[in-house]
Amino acid sequence: MKHVFQKGNDPSRPTLLLLHGTGGNEQDLLPLAEIIDKDANVLSVRGNVLENGMPRFFKRLAEGVFDEEDLIFRTQELNEFLDEAAEKYKLDRNNITAVGYSNGANIAASLMFHYQDALKAALLHHPMVPRREIDLPDLTGKRVFIAAGTNDLICPAQESEELHTLLADAGAEVELHWENRGHQLTMTEVQAASAWYK
Repeated sequence: MKHVFQKGNDPSRPTLLLLHGTGGNEQDLLPLAEIIDKDANVLSVRGNVLENGMPRFFKRLAEGVFDEEDLIFRTQELNEFLDEAAEKYKLDRNNITAVGYSNGANIAASLMFHYQDALKAALLHHPMVPRREIDLPDLTGKRVFIAAGTNDLICPAQESEELHTLLADAGAEVELHWENRGHQLTMTEVQAASAWYK
C-alpha cells in the first residue's frame, strides 16, 4: 500500500496510523499527527480503491452503503500491511493507534470489528458502523475516541451512537465527542482528540 513513514523520537510512544477520507491521500492527516503526538512514529496510508479517481479504503455501493465483501477484503489487506510495516520499520505491532477521518475512520473501526489486536486505540472522526449483525472480538483494554457532528448529513448522529454502543459492549473504553457541525473535520475536534489521547 502506498504510504509515508516518519520515525518518531520516542520508541515507547504508539505508532500513529493515519487514514484519510474519500479523495484524500497519505499527506492529508500528517498535520494531525504533529498535534496529537509529535514524538510518535507516523504511518500514513493511502487507500487502494479508486472511486471516480478518488482514493478510498474500500468500495461502496452508494453514499453510506458499503460493499461488505470489499470491506472485509480491504480490512484484511490493511491488517496484513500493518504486520509487514511493523516488521519493515521495527514497530511495536501491539502499540498502533489509528487516526481516521470519514472513510479512513470506517476502515479503522472495521479493523477493530474484525481483528482483536489490530489496534491498541483509535481516534475516529465522523465514522459509521462498518458492519452489523456480526460478533465483535473482545476489545477489553482498547480505547476509542469518536468525534461526531450533530448536523452531519453523511454520518447521522445515530450512527455514531450505535458505533459507540457496539464498541463499548465489546469491552472497549469509548468516548463520544460532539461538535455542533456537519461532516467536516474541525480544529476543535482535533484538539479534543489530542487532549483525550494525552
